[in-house]
Amino acid sequence: MKPQPQTDSATMVRSLLRGSRQGALATLMTESRAPYCSLVNVAPDADGAPLLLISRLALHTQNALADPRVSLMLDECRAGDPLEGARIMLAGEARPAAPEALPRIRRRYLAFHPSARDFADFPDFSFFRIAPSGVHLVAGFGRVVDLVPARFLTEVSDAADLVAAEEEIVAHLNTDHPEALSLFATQLLDAPAADWRCIACDPDGLDLAADDRYLRLTFPGRVASPGALRTVLKDLADKARSGAR
Repeated sequence: MKPQPQTDSATMVRSLLRGSRQGALATLMTESRAPYCSLVNVAPDADGAPLLLISRLALHTQNALADPRVSLMLDECRAGDPLEGARIMLAGEARPAAPEALPRIRRRYLAFHPSARDFADFPDFSFFRIAPSGVHLVAGFGRVVDLVPARFLTEVSDAADLVAAEEEIVAHLNTDHPEALSLFATQLLDAPAADWRCIACDPDGLDLAADDRYLRLTFPGRVASPGALRTVLKDLADKARSGAR
């Protein structure tokens, strides 16, 4: 994600939130209040907020349970000088997933980190969600921007039906429309041919995966209902097929 003059800051932040699979989590030590940083895997919630699966045996989890204030650094992990790439420091509060949201959060996290199924149900592991309070974007020399959550999180308050139907939508696309998913990847996203599958959806786009590769298909416009999603996906499939001919 090389910074370009025409790429707005909010789009860059959303790209890092949606595309990052790991980051540096900073918490505060419970006694000394000294900063403590650790590497964690992350996945995006429907609105883009980071999701974690962490053990209560880990210091960062103990710190967050005592004081939920955290920061999370995500970068594009580009080749060459890492300081030339875009990165964000997201500030917020990390709290255990609410019981009513846990099935959805668990499904989304494991879709992005399927190997975590081996330990996700261990009694010391819990799913956490970071509720952002702001983000600090560094996108190259002289380009430093602070954004409030309303600028970079995806609005989901009017998309409850779409969010609730995500599991059904993902299963339907993978079972009934594998050809369309393959065309999305190869024709719209210039990816090599592979067994591309949908792993998540939200009002702004679809997430696709094949083996350990991930792609983000951003919709041309925001969708807030399953009906609107069907229309957008049909149009995108038609566009992809025309490009394949």
